[in-house]
Order: sequence, then structure tokens, then C-alpha cells
Amino acid sequence: MTSLPFAQLPAPPYYSVIFSSQRTAHDEGYGETADRMLALAATQPGYLGVESVRDADGFGITVSYWADLASIANWKAQAEHRQAQDIGKQLWYQHYELRIARVERAYAKSA
Repeated sequence: MTSLPFAQLPAPPYYSVIFSSQRTAHDEGYGETADRMLALAATQPGYLGVESVRDADGFGITVSYWADLASIANWKAQAEHRQAQDIGKQLWYQHYELRIARVERAYAKSA
């Protein structure tokens, strides 16, 4: 997955979808699909940004940011995304957890 380290987000409130996952050893098509999902998500109404990391042992966290709950529901139901979810459950993820949270406050420190 390739993305900027920090998402450029508006002032809260907004929502985050936190996807924590442990990858399997099966890698066929994963990178291409992950890149495609990042690009496709960015075209969806209500999408605000994404931040994603994965360690050498295959544990990763991707946080996507959305304007509202309806946008999250629409992304979850998007046909190509549904297909990728199904493949992920079958091949790419040993375990995953998804959490949705409303961001009420955000601040940062710049260098």
C-alpha cells in the first residue's frame, strides 16, 4: 500500500474506520487489490483520507476517515470493495477486527 503518512483531514467531527489485521502467507494479488481499494475509496462520496501501516510479521492497521456513517455504509456495500472483502476473508487475513469511531477532537504537532 502506498499512501502519505498522515491524512489531511478537516476539523472534527468525522468518523474513522479502524481495520486491524493479521495477514496470512498467501500473497497472490494482495498488493494490487490493496492499492486498487485505496484508489477506489478516494473516489467515494464522504471519503476524507487514509493512514496505513503493516509490520514485517504481517500485522497491519489501516484507518480510513469518512464524513458520516452513511458514507461508511456505502463504502462497505460498494460492489468491487465487497469482492475484495470476500477474497480477504478467504485468502489474505488470518484474523481481522474492524472498529468505527466518531472523532470529536483532533490536534497535531508539526516539526
